[in-house]
Amino acid sequence: MTKKELLHIISQGENEQLEFKLNFNRQVIETLVAFANSKGGKVILGVSDKSNIAGVELAKESIQNWLNEIKSKTSPSLIPDADKIKIDDKNIVIFFIQEYPVKPVAIQGKYYKRVSNSNHLIEISELVNMHLRSFNTSWDYYTNNEFKIEDISFDKVQNSINLYNQTENQTNDNPLTFLLKNDLVRNEKLTNAAYLLFTERDTVLTTIELGRFQTNTIIKDSLRSKSDILFQINFVIDFVKKHINKEIIITEQARNTQRWQYPLEAIREIVINMIIHRDYRASSDSIVKIFDNRIEFYNPGKLPDDITVEDLLSNNYKSTPRNKSIADFCKNIGLIEKYGSGIQRIIEQFKNADLPEPEFRNISAGFMVTVFAENKNVPVNVPVNVPVNSRQKRIIKDIGAKKHITQKELAEKHQVNRETIKRDLKKLRELKIIKRVGSDKSGYWEIIK
Repeated sequence: MTKKELLHIISQGENEQLEFKLNFNRQVIETLVAFANSKGGKVILGVSDKSNIAGVELAKESIQNWLNEIKSKTSPSLIPDADKIKIDDKNIVIFFIQEYPVKPVAIQGKYYKRVSNSNHLIEISELVNMHLRSFNTSWDYYTNNEFKIEDISFDKVQNSINLYNQTENQTNDNPLTFLLKNDLVRNEKLTNAAYLLFTERDTVLTTIELGRFQTNTIIKDSLRSKSDILFQINFVIDFVKKHINKEIIITEQARNTQRWQYPLEAIREIVINMIIHRDYRASSDSIVKIFDNRIEFYNPGKLPDDITVEDLLSNNYKSTPRNKSIADFCKNIGLIEKYGSGIQRIIEQFKNADLPEPEFRNISAGFMVTVFAENKNVPVNVPVNVPVNSRQKRIIKDIGAKKHITQKELAEKHQVNRETIKRDLKKLRELKIIKRVGSDKSGYWEIIK
Protein backbone atom coordinates (compact mmCIF):
# COMPACT_ATOMS: atom_id res chain seq x y z
CA MET A 1 0.00 0.00 0.00
CA THR A 2 1.35 3.44 -0.90
CA LYS A 3 1.28 6.52 1.28
CA LYS A 4 -1.26 8.12 -1.08
CA GLU A 5 -3.56 5.09 -0.92
CA LEU A 6 -3.33 5.04 2.89
CA LEU A 7 -4.21 8.74 3.19
CA HIS A 8 -7.21 8.17 0.95
CA ILE A 9 -8.41 5.25 3.10
CA ILE A 10 -7.98 7.26 6.31
CA SER A 11 -9.96 10.16 4.84
CA GLN A 12 -12.97 7.86 4.37
CA GLY A 13 -13.34 7.26 8.11
CA GLU A 14 -14.24 4.08 9.96
CA ASN A 15 -16.77 1.74 8.40
CA GLU A 16 -17.86 -1.88 8.26
CA GLN A 17 -14.42 -3.02 7.08
CA LEU A 18 -12.13 -0.36 8.53
CA GLU A 19 -11.21 0.64 12.09
CA PHE A 20 -8.63 3.05 13.56
CA LYS A 21 -6.72 2.51 16.82
CA LEU A 22 -4.10 4.70 18.47
CA ASN A 23 -2.29 1.73 20.02
CA PHE A 24 -2.23 -2.06 19.96
CA ASN A 25 -4.52 -3.60 22.61
CA ARG A 26 -7.13 -6.32 23.08
CA GLN A 27 -9.70 -4.29 21.14
CA VAL A 28 -7.51 -4.59 18.04
CA ILE A 29 -7.73 -8.38 18.28
CA GLU A 30 -11.50 -8.23 18.89
CA THR A 31 -11.88 -6.17 15.72
CA LEU A 32 -9.77 -8.59 13.67
CA VAL A 33 -11.95 -11.44 14.97
CA ALA A 34 -15.10 -9.48 14.04
CA PHE A 35 -13.72 -8.88 10.55
CA ALA A 36 -12.82 -12.58 10.18
CA ASN A 37 -16.40 -13.54 11.15
CA SER A 38 -17.84 -11.00 8.69
CA LYS A 39 -16.43 -9.71 5.39
CA GLY A 40 -12.81 -9.09 6.35
CA GLY A 41 -11.21 -5.68 6.88
CA LYS A 42 -8.29 -3.51 8.00
CA VAL A 43 -7.20 -2.19 11.40
CA ILE A 44 -4.93 0.86 11.16
CA LEU A 45 -2.76 1.63 14.21
CA GLY A 46 -1.63 5.19 14.91
CA VAL A 47 -4.85 6.90 13.80
CA SER A 48 -7.63 8.20 16.07
CA ASP A 49 -11.32 7.47 15.51
CA LYS A 50 -11.56 11.06 14.22
CA SER A 51 -9.06 10.20 11.45
CA ASN A 52 -6.25 12.23 13.07
CA ILE A 53 -2.80 10.76 12.36
CA ALA A 54 -0.86 10.40 15.62
CA GLY A 55 1.54 7.57 14.85
CA VAL A 56 2.43 4.59 17.00
CA GLU A 57 5.64 3.81 18.92
CA LEU A 58 7.51 0.85 17.43
CA ALA A 59 10.39 -1.22 18.81
CA LYS A 60 12.38 -3.64 16.69
CA GLU A 61 10.11 -6.64 17.37
CA SER A 62 6.80 -4.82 18.03
CA ILE A 63 4.92 -5.94 14.94
CA GLN A 64 6.08 -9.56 15.25
CA ASN A 65 5.15 -9.62 18.93
CA TRP A 66 1.69 -8.28 18.10
CA LEU A 67 1.22 -10.93 15.42
CA ASN A 68 2.24 -13.63 17.91
CA GLU A 69 -0.27 -12.30 20.45
CA ILE A 70 -3.04 -12.26 17.86
CA LYS A 71 -2.22 -15.84 16.89
CA SER A 72 -2.09 -17.11 20.49
CA LYS A 73 -5.34 -15.45 21.63
CA THR A 74 -7.56 -16.44 18.69
CA SER A 75 -9.13 -19.76 17.78
CA PRO A 76 -8.79 -20.81 15.03
CA SER A 77 -5.51 -18.89 15.05
CA LEU A 78 -5.54 -15.71 12.98
CA ILE A 79 -2.37 -14.47 11.30
CA PRO A 80 -3.18 -11.17 9.59
CA ASP A 81 -1.00 -9.54 6.96
CA ALA A 82 0.85 -6.49 8.30
CA ASP A 83 2.32 -3.42 6.67
CA LYS A 84 4.19 -0.35 7.97
CA ILE A 85 4.10 3.08 6.37
CA LYS A 86 5.54 6.43 7.51
CA ILE A 87 3.49 9.61 7.21
CA ASP A 88 5.37 12.76 8.23
CA ASP A 89 7.83 10.65 10.28
CA LYS A 90 4.94 8.98 12.11
CA ASN A 91 4.68 5.19 12.07
CA ILE A 92 1.40 3.73 10.83
CA VAL A 93 0.78 -0.04 11.02
CA ILE A 94 -1.95 -1.73 8.99
CA PHE A 95 -3.32 -5.19 9.79
CA PHE A 96 -5.25 -6.92 6.95
CA ILE A 97 -7.54 -9.87 7.63
CA GLN A 98 -9.79 -11.70 5.16
CA GLU A 99 -13.11 -13.35 5.94
CA TYR A 100 -12.23 -16.65 7.56
CA PRO A 101 -13.55 -19.71 5.65
CA VAL A 102 -14.44 -21.78 8.75
CA LYS A 103 -16.41 -19.75 11.28
CA PRO A 104 -16.80 -18.72 13.99
CA VAL A 105 -13.46 -17.30 15.15
CA ALA A 106 -13.05 -16.44 18.83
CA ILE A 107 -10.77 -14.40 21.05
CA GLN A 108 -10.30 -16.32 24.28
CA GLY A 109 -13.76 -17.88 24.08
CA LYS A 110 -15.67 -14.76 22.94
CA TYR A 111 -17.09 -14.30 19.46
CA TYR A 112 -17.60 -11.00 17.69
CA LYS A 113 -19.12 -9.85 14.41
CA ARG A 114 -18.90 -6.53 12.59
CA VAL A 115 -22.06 -4.41 12.37
CA SER A 116 -21.63 -1.01 10.71
CA ASN A 117 -18.49 0.43 12.33
CA SER A 118 -18.58 -1.42 15.66
CA ASN A 119 -18.08 -4.92 17.09
CA HIS A 120 -20.92 -6.95 18.61
CA LEU A 121 -20.93 -10.18 20.60
CA ILE A 122 -22.55 -13.03 18.68
CA GLU A 123 -25.51 -14.86 20.23
CA ILE A 124 -25.24 -18.63 20.74
CA SER A 125 -27.94 -19.50 18.17
CA GLU A 126 -26.19 -17.33 15.60
CA LEU A 127 -22.86 -19.04 16.31
CA VAL A 128 -24.41 -22.38 15.39
CA ASN A 129 -25.82 -21.00 12.13
CA MET A 130 -22.50 -19.38 11.28
CA HIS A 131 -20.64 -22.64 11.80
CA LEU A 132 -23.15 -24.67 9.77
CA ARG A 133 -23.04 -22.20 6.86
CA SER A 134 -19.25 -22.58 6.79
CA PHE A 135 -19.82 -26.22 5.84
CA ASN A 136 -22.71 -25.37 3.48
CA THR A 137 -25.19 -27.22 5.68
CA SER A 138 -27.88 -26.51 8.27
CA TRP A 139 -29.30 -27.80 11.56
CA ASP A 140 -32.08 -29.81 9.95
CA TYR A 141 -29.54 -31.87 7.96
CA TYR A 142 -28.13 -33.60 11.06
CA THR A 143 -29.43 -36.79 12.63
CA ASN A 144 -30.88 -36.70 16.13
CA ASN A 145 -30.50 -39.57 18.61
CA GLU A 146 -33.75 -38.55 20.33
CA PHE A 147 -35.81 -39.40 17.23
CA LYS A 148 -36.56 -42.96 16.14
CA ILE A 149 -37.92 -44.32 12.87
CA GLU A 150 -41.07 -45.28 14.80
CA ASP A 151 -41.67 -41.58 15.54
CA ILE A 152 -42.67 -40.79 11.96
CA SER A 153 -45.67 -41.77 9.83
CA PHE A 154 -44.95 -43.74 6.68
CA ASP A 155 -48.42 -42.81 5.42
CA LYS A 156 -47.29 -39.19 5.47
CA VAL A 157 -44.12 -40.15 3.61
CA GLN A 158 -46.28 -41.91 0.99
CA ASN A 159 -48.33 -38.73 0.58
CA SER A 160 -45.11 -36.89 -0.23
CA ILE A 161 -44.18 -39.60 -2.74
CA ASN A 162 -47.53 -38.99 -4.42
CA LEU A 163 -46.74 -35.26 -4.64
CA TYR A 164 -43.27 -36.06 -5.95
CA ASN A 165 -44.77 -38.16 -8.74
CA GLN A 166 -46.92 -35.22 -9.82
CA THR A 167 -43.77 -33.26 -10.68
CA GLU A 168 -41.37 -33.96 -13.53
CA ASN A 169 -39.79 -36.67 -11.36
CA GLN A 170 -41.14 -40.18 -10.88
CA THR A 171 -40.32 -42.93 -8.39
CA ASN A 172 -41.56 -46.36 -7.40
CA ASP A 173 -39.61 -46.34 -4.15
CA ASN A 174 -41.18 -47.46 -0.90
CA PRO A 175 -41.29 -44.84 1.89
CA LEU A 176 -38.09 -45.90 3.62
CA THR A 177 -36.08 -46.00 0.39
CA PHE A 178 -37.53 -42.61 -0.52
CA LEU A 179 -36.30 -41.19 2.80
CA LEU A 180 -32.85 -42.69 2.32
CA LYS A 181 -32.51 -41.32 -1.21
CA ASN A 182 -33.54 -37.85 -0.04
CA ASP A 183 -30.91 -37.98 2.74
CA LEU A 184 -33.58 -37.74 5.45
CA VAL A 185 -32.46 -40.95 7.13
CA ARG A 186 -28.78 -41.83 7.60
CA ASN A 187 -27.22 -44.70 9.51
CA GLU A 188 -30.71 -45.79 10.56
CA LYS A 189 -31.24 -42.44 12.28
CA LEU A 190 -33.77 -39.71 11.51
CA THR A 191 -32.59 -36.26 10.61
CA ASN A 192 -34.18 -33.26 12.26
CA ALA A 193 -35.80 -32.51 8.89
CA ALA A 194 -37.41 -35.95 8.64
CA TYR A 195 -38.93 -35.63 12.10
CA LEU A 196 -40.40 -32.19 11.39
CA LEU A 197 -41.74 -33.28 8.00
CA PHE A 198 -43.36 -36.56 9.04
CA THR A 199 -43.79 -36.72 12.81
CA GLU A 200 -46.53 -39.14 13.86
CA ARG A 201 -47.43 -37.28 17.03
CA ASP A 202 -47.87 -33.61 17.85
CA THR A 203 -44.69 -31.85 18.95
CA VAL A 204 -44.04 -28.50 20.62
CA LEU A 205 -41.21 -27.96 18.14
CA THR A 206 -43.70 -27.01 15.41
CA THR A 207 -46.32 -25.07 17.38
CA ILE A 208 -48.21 -22.42 15.39
CA GLU A 209 -50.73 -20.13 17.11
CA LEU A 210 -53.59 -18.83 14.96
CA GLY A 211 -56.02 -16.09 15.97
CA ARG A 212 -58.86 -14.03 14.51
CA PHE A 213 -58.89 -10.71 16.36
CA GLN A 214 -61.87 -8.37 16.69
CA THR A 215 -59.56 -5.75 18.19
CA ASN A 216 -55.91 -5.81 19.22
CA THR A 217 -56.91 -7.59 22.43
CA ILE A 218 -60.25 -9.33 21.77
CA ILE A 219 -59.96 -12.75 20.08
CA LYS A 220 -62.98 -14.10 18.18
CA ASP A 221 -61.47 -17.46 17.21
CA SER A 222 -58.21 -19.30 17.78
CA LEU A 223 -56.50 -22.56 16.88
CA ARG A 224 -53.17 -24.19 17.56
CA SER A 225 -51.24 -26.72 15.50
CA LYS A 226 -48.39 -28.97 16.67
CA SER A 227 -48.48 -31.32 13.70
CA ASP A 228 -45.91 -32.08 11.00
CA ILE A 229 -44.95 -29.03 8.97
CA LEU A 230 -46.34 -30.32 5.64
CA PHE A 231 -49.81 -30.67 7.19
CA GLN A 232 -49.51 -27.20 8.69
CA ILE A 233 -49.28 -25.47 5.31
CA ASN A 234 -52.91 -26.22 4.37
CA PHE A 235 -54.02 -25.99 8.00
CA VAL A 236 -52.88 -22.37 8.25
CA ILE A 237 -54.22 -21.45 4.80
CA ASP A 238 -57.63 -22.94 5.64
CA PHE A 239 -57.78 -20.90 8.87
CA VAL A 240 -56.96 -17.73 6.94
CA LYS A 241 -59.61 -18.49 4.30
CA LYS A 242 -62.17 -19.10 7.04
CA HIS A 243 -61.67 -15.59 8.40
CA ILE A 244 -61.21 -13.37 5.34
CA ASN A 245 -63.87 -12.04 3.02
CA LYS A 246 -64.89 -13.66 -0.24
CA GLU A 247 -67.22 -12.26 -2.86
CA ILE A 248 -69.06 -14.10 -5.60
CA ILE A 249 -68.86 -12.39 -8.98
CA ILE A 250 -71.68 -13.21 -11.40
CA THR A 251 -70.51 -12.66 -14.96
CA GLU A 252 -72.60 -12.18 -18.07
CA GLN A 253 -71.70 -15.70 -19.08
CA ALA A 254 -73.71 -16.91 -16.04
CA ARG A 255 -70.60 -18.31 -14.38
CA ASN A 256 -69.92 -17.58 -10.76
CA THR A 257 -66.34 -16.74 -9.82
CA GLN A 258 -64.77 -16.02 -6.44
CA ARG A 259 -62.56 -13.16 -5.41
CA TRP A 260 -60.86 -13.21 -2.02
CA GLN A 261 -59.97 -10.28 0.18
CA TYR A 262 -56.29 -11.16 -0.34
CA PRO A 263 -54.63 -12.97 -3.28
CA LEU A 264 -54.59 -16.58 -2.11
CA GLU A 265 -51.47 -17.51 -4.08
CA ALA A 266 -49.56 -14.79 -2.24
CA ILE A 267 -50.95 -15.95 1.12
CA ARG A 268 -49.89 -19.49 0.30
CA GLU A 269 -46.38 -18.29 -0.59
CA ILE A 270 -46.11 -16.41 2.71
CA VAL A 271 -47.30 -19.42 4.72
CA ILE A 272 -44.91 -21.81 2.95
CA ASN A 273 -41.98 -19.44 3.52
CA MET A 274 -42.95 -19.04 7.17
CA ILE A 275 -43.04 -22.79 7.79
CA ILE A 276 -40.00 -23.79 5.72
CA HIS A 277 -37.66 -21.04 6.94
CA ARG A 278 -38.66 -20.98 10.61
CA ASP A 279 -35.95 -21.37 13.26
CA TYR A 280 -37.17 -24.59 14.89
CA ARG A 281 -34.54 -24.37 17.63
CA ALA A 282 -36.09 -21.18 19.03
CA SER A 283 -38.35 -21.41 22.07
CA SER A 284 -40.99 -19.07 20.61
CA ASP A 285 -43.82 -20.13 18.29
CA SER A 286 -44.99 -19.02 14.87
CA ILE A 287 -48.03 -16.73 15.15
CA VAL A 288 -50.69 -15.69 12.64
CA LYS A 289 -53.03 -12.83 13.64
CA ILE A 290 -55.98 -11.94 11.42
CA PHE A 291 -57.57 -8.51 11.85
CA ASP A 292 -60.32 -6.77 9.87
CA ASN A 293 -57.81 -4.85 7.74
CA ARG A 294 -54.58 -6.84 7.91
CA ILE A 295 -52.90 -10.19 8.66
CA GLU A 296 -49.65 -10.54 10.58
CA PHE A 297 -47.41 -13.58 10.04
CA TYR A 298 -44.67 -13.83 12.69
CA ASN A 299 -41.90 -16.40 12.56
CA PRO A 300 -39.00 -17.18 14.96
CA GLY A 301 -35.70 -16.44 13.24
CA LYS A 302 -34.51 -13.10 11.86
CA LEU A 303 -32.98 -12.52 8.47
CA PRO A 304 -29.29 -13.49 8.25
CA ASP A 305 -26.93 -10.63 9.14
CA ASP A 306 -25.73 -10.32 5.57
CA ILE A 307 -29.28 -9.81 4.20
CA THR A 308 -31.27 -6.65 4.90
CA VAL A 309 -34.98 -6.08 4.26
CA GLU A 310 -33.93 -3.73 1.45
CA ASP A 311 -31.91 -6.58 -0.11
CA LEU A 312 -34.96 -8.80 0.19
CA LEU A 313 -37.27 -6.33 -1.57
CA SER A 314 -34.80 -5.59 -4.35
CA ASN A 315 -33.93 -9.28 -4.80
CA ASN A 316 -30.29 -8.30 -4.27
CA TYR A 317 -29.13 -11.24 -2.16
CA LYS A 318 -27.95 -14.81 -2.30
CA SER A 319 -30.57 -17.19 -0.96
CA THR A 320 -29.32 -19.12 2.07
CA PRO A 321 -32.19 -21.25 3.45
CA ARG A 322 -32.11 -21.68 7.22
CA ASN A 323 -33.35 -25.28 6.79
CA LYS A 324 -31.64 -26.50 3.65
CA SER A 325 -32.86 -30.10 3.84
CA ILE A 326 -36.48 -29.05 4.34
CA ALA A 327 -36.31 -26.42 1.60
CA ASP A 328 -34.69 -28.86 -0.83
CA PHE A 329 -37.27 -31.56 -0.10
CA CYS A 330 -40.18 -29.12 -0.52
CA LYS A 331 -38.71 -28.09 -3.85
CA ASN A 332 -38.50 -31.75 -4.92
CA ILE A 333 -42.19 -32.35 -4.21
CA GLY A 334 -43.26 -29.14 -5.94
CA LEU A 335 -44.20 -26.95 -2.97
CA ILE A 336 -41.68 -24.25 -3.88
CA GLU A 337 -40.30 -23.31 -7.29
CA LYS A 338 -36.80 -22.13 -6.47
CA TYR A 339 -34.95 -20.44 -3.63
CA GLY A 340 -35.15 -16.69 -3.31
CA SER A 341 -37.97 -15.87 -5.75
CA GLY A 342 -40.99 -16.05 -3.43
CA ILE A 343 -40.85 -12.47 -2.13
CA GLN A 344 -40.98 -11.00 -5.62
CA ARG A 345 -44.01 -13.14 -6.51
CA ILE A 346 -45.80 -12.06 -3.33
CA ILE A 347 -45.22 -8.37 -4.07
CA GLU A 348 -46.33 -8.79 -7.68
CA GLN A 349 -49.53 -10.62 -6.72
CA PHE A 350 -50.54 -7.89 -4.27
CA LYS A 351 -49.76 -5.28 -6.89
CA ASN A 352 -51.96 -7.09 -9.42
CA ALA A 353 -54.77 -7.16 -6.86
CA ASP A 354 -54.43 -3.37 -6.39
CA LEU A 355 -53.53 -3.87 -2.74
CA PRO A 356 -50.72 -2.20 -0.78
CA GLU A 357 -47.32 -3.85 -0.86
CA PRO A 358 -46.83 -6.19 2.13
CA GLU A 359 -44.55 -5.04 4.93
CA PHE A 360 -41.47 -7.14 5.75
CA ARG A 361 -39.43 -6.51 8.91
CA ASN A 362 -37.18 -8.04 11.53
CA ILE A 363 -38.92 -7.84 14.89
CA SER A 364 -37.64 -9.05 18.26
CA ALA A 365 -35.95 -12.42 17.58
CA GLY A 366 -37.99 -13.13 14.48
CA PHE A 367 -39.38 -11.91 11.17
CA MET A 368 -42.84 -10.54 10.40
CA VAL A 369 -44.81 -10.15 7.18
CA THR A 370 -47.90 -7.94 7.33
CA VAL A 371 -50.43 -7.81 4.49
CA PHE A 372 -53.14 -5.17 4.18
CA ALA A 373 -56.71 -5.61 2.97
CA GLU A 374 -57.16 -2.41 1.01
CA ASN A 375 -55.34 0.66 -0.21
CA LYS A 376 -55.80 3.41 2.35
CA ASN A 377 -55.74 6.03 -0.41
CA VAL A 378 -58.55 4.44 -2.40
CA PRO A 379 -62.08 5.83 -1.95
CA VAL A 380 -64.32 3.06 -0.63
CA ASN A 381 -67.70 4.49 0.24
CA VAL A 382 -70.34 5.58 -2.25
CA PRO A 383 -73.46 7.34 -0.89
CA VAL A 384 -76.31 4.86 -0.41
CA ASN A 385 -78.67 6.87 -2.58
CA VAL A 386 -76.38 6.63 -5.62
CA PRO A 387 -77.77 3.90 -7.96
CA VAL A 388 -74.61 1.88 -8.68
CA ASN A 389 -74.12 -1.87 -8.48
CA SER A 390 -71.37 -3.75 -6.64
CA ARG A 391 -69.17 -4.10 -9.72
CA GLN A 392 -69.40 -0.36 -10.40
CA LYS A 393 -68.37 0.32 -6.79
CA ARG A 394 -65.34 -1.89 -7.30
CA ILE A 395 -64.52 -0.04 -10.52
CA ILE A 396 -64.47 3.21 -8.52
CA LYS A 397 -61.94 1.62 -6.16
CA ASP A 398 -59.90 0.35 -9.11
CA ILE A 399 -59.73 3.86 -10.55
CA GLY A 400 -58.75 5.27 -7.15
CA ALA A 401 -55.89 2.78 -7.00
CA LYS A 402 -54.77 3.22 -10.62
CA LYS A 403 -55.99 6.29 -12.49
CA HIS A 404 -54.51 5.11 -15.82
CA ILE A 405 -56.32 1.75 -15.69
CA THR A 406 -57.65 0.69 -19.09
CA GLN A 407 -61.02 -0.73 -20.13
CA LYS A 408 -59.26 -3.95 -21.09
CA GLU A 409 -57.70 -4.27 -17.61
CA LEU A 410 -61.07 -3.61 -15.95
CA ALA A 411 -62.79 -6.19 -18.15
CA GLU A 412 -60.18 -8.84 -17.35
CA LYS A 413 -60.22 -8.06 -13.65
CA HIS A 414 -64.02 -8.23 -13.34
CA GLN A 415 -64.34 -11.05 -15.85
CA VAL A 416 -66.84 -9.27 -18.13
CA ASN A 417 -66.55 -8.04 -21.71
CA ARG A 418 -65.41 -4.53 -22.63
CA GLU A 419 -68.91 -3.43 -23.68
CA THR A 420 -70.09 -4.02 -20.11
CA ILE A 421 -67.20 -1.96 -18.76
CA LYS A 422 -67.99 0.82 -21.24
CA ARG A 423 -71.58 0.93 -19.97
CA ASP A 424 -70.37 0.98 -16.35
CA LEU A 425 -67.98 3.84 -17.04
CA LYS A 426 -70.63 5.77 -18.97
CA LYS A 427 -73.06 5.46 -16.06
CA LEU A 428 -70.44 6.57 -13.51
CA ARG A 429 -69.65 9.59 -15.68
CA GLU A 430 -73.33 10.47 -16.05
CA LEU A 431 -73.70 10.30 -12.25
CA LYS A 432 -70.68 12.63 -12.02
CA ILE A 433 -68.80 10.15 -9.87
CA ILE A 434 -65.83 9.97 -12.26
CA LYS A 435 -64.54 11.97 -15.19
CA ARG A 436 -62.01 11.47 -17.95
CA VAL A 437 -59.04 13.85 -18.00
CA GLY A 438 -57.29 14.09 -21.37
CA SER A 439 -57.74 11.86 -24.39
CA ASP A 440 -59.00 8.29 -24.48
CA LYS A 441 -55.50 7.11 -25.39
CA SER A 442 -53.20 9.10 -23.11
CA GLY A 443 -55.56 10.49 -20.47
CA TYR A 444 -56.60 9.17 -17.08
CA TRP A 445 -59.62 8.77 -14.80
CA GLU A 446 -60.39 11.04 -11.88
CA ILE A 447 -62.88 10.48 -9.07
CA ILE A 448 -65.15 13.46 -8.45
CA LYS A 449 -67.18 12.12 -5.52
